[in-house]
Amino acid sequence: MIVSLAPAFSEPVFESQSAFRAVMKAMSRPGLVHDLRHDLSPPAPLSGGAAATILTLLDYETPVWLDAALADANDVSLWLRFHTGAPITHDPQQAAFALIADAANAPDFMGFALGAPDYPDRSTTLILQVESLSSGPSIALKGPGIDGVQMLSARPLPEDFVHRMTDNRALFPRGVDVLLLTDNAVAAVPRSTRIEGSA
Repeated sequence: MIVSLAPAFSEPVFESQSAFRAVMKAMSRPGLVHDLRHDLSPPAPLSGGAAATILTLLDYETPVWLDAALADANDVSLWLRFHTGAPITHDPQQAAFALIADAANAPDFMGFALGAPDYPDRSTTLILQVESLSSGPSIALKGPGIDGVQMLSARPLPEDFVHRMTDNRALFPRGVDVLLLTDNAVAAVPRSTRIEGSA
C-alpha cells in the first residue's frame, strides 16, 4: 500500500527560520500576535500554523503528545513522524510538546510535564490550535516582556483558561508554556506571565 503524504516546507531553510523567529518573538513578547507565514497544507485536523511550528521545533529527541482529534487521524501521525522524526508518546508526562486541536476541551494542564526544581526546562510546551487571535474573551497579561498590560483575545479556549494559567504561574519557574496558533499567526503565554483576568 502506497501512502501519499502532504509535503513539508517547499523552502525549508527560509520557512523554518521565519517560523522560528515568529515563535521566539511570541515567547519574548507574551500576548502579541505575530504573523506565521508558510505554504503548508497538512492533513486535517492539523492546522497550517501548528504544522509550521512543529516542523520548526520538533525532531527525533522531542516526544510529542497528540490530543484525541489528532491521534485519531492516522494521516497526521504519519505526516508528523515522516517530516520531523519526533516520537509520539501516549503519556503526557513524557511529552516535550503537546499538540492540541480541540483547544476548548484541552486536558488539564497540570497533567503534563511541569519540570523539576533543578530542571524547570523539562516541561511540556502546549501548542493549542485556535480559530482566532483577534476575537473572543479579552485576557489581561502582565510580566516579563510586557510593558504594563498586554491584552490578548483568542477563541476557543478552555472555559477555565485564566484559572489554569494562574495555577501554572504559581509553579514558576516550573510550569508549562502555551503557544496559541491560528493557520497563519502565533501568540504565546509563557509560564512567567501573570493573567489579571478576562472581560
